[in-house]
Amino acid sequence: MAVGLAAVLVIGPGSINAADSKRPIIIPTHNWSSQVVMAYVIGGIFESIGNRVAYTPSDSQAVYESIRLGDVTISHEVWQSAFGASFDKARDKGGLLDWGDHEARTLEDMGYPNWVAELCPGLPNWEALKSPDCAKNFVTPDSGGKGRWLEGPQSWHQDLMPQRLEALGLGDLWMVKFAGGADALWAELAAAKKEGRGTIIFNWTPNFTDGAGFTFIKFPPYYDGCRPADGGDGKCGSPDGYLKKAVNDKFPKTHPHAARIFKKLSFTTSQIGAMAALVDLDKMTHEDAAKKWLADNEAVWKPWTK
Repeated sequence: MAVGLAAVLVIGPGSINAADSKRPIIIPTHNWSSQVVMAYVIGGIFESIGNRVAYTPSDSQAVYESIRLGDVTISHEVWQSAFGASFDKARDKGGLLDWGDHEARTLEDMGYPNWVAELCPGLPNWEALKSPDCAKNFVTPDSGGKGRWLEGPQSWHQDLMPQRLEALGLGDLWMVKFAGGADALWAELAAAKKEGRGTIIFNWTPNFTDGAGFTFIKFPPYYDGCRPADGGDGKCGSPDGYLKKAVNDKFPKTHPHAARIFKKLSFTTSQIGAMAALVDLDKMTHEDAAKKWLADNEAVWKPWTK
């Protein structure tokens, strides 16, 4: 478990007296940039009022059970499509509290960089993928002669995308591969552009790609119950969803000031995309990206500490 960023901010002489508890606030880190940078941003805010912070790598599905049990204190990026079911299950058991949503709304789905559209006329409508002339432009050495969708790590959505592909009757032309992490998705974007070939990858918004020209495929609309895990046929895209915060139910008692800050804390789409861009485009470390974001955005976060 990593110790908090002691050098993120200069703590004033009276700040230690404002600390909630000597026990550290334990913040999870996952495997995509905005989540890790935001972990250090939030940790820096907590440290600015004198609290101790520790960071722990955590599975993005199992973390909600860890919060419920008290092994982790908070979660700051609960994406509805990927993690909503795990969040709901842990909350319903007791020990985990819904701590409100960020201003940003989310979408998590398959899509493509805008320059790829000319390789598959009819995009972004999903029915364009029915064309063999489209699919052939997305074949890769590991796809067995079919067009490839590059999903994120399988832990994010399990078999949701392979199920959707089959449900929509695309299995003869397309297949799904899983990436090892977010970095593999961005490496694929760069490689496809360099090689001049088509690519369809899993992506999300808010993200640094919001400003780089990326389009999500328009699948049949999502509705409650449409996914196989919920008893549906899988012929639907992803929801326009929440980006939520969660806390262990003891957090408001052990760290009341930090809990109030975290309740008020709410990031926008552009702010979250900017955090990710500092790492994925500017190649900063997550810790340095957080320091820069905090220094550049005091007008955003300091009012939350009042």
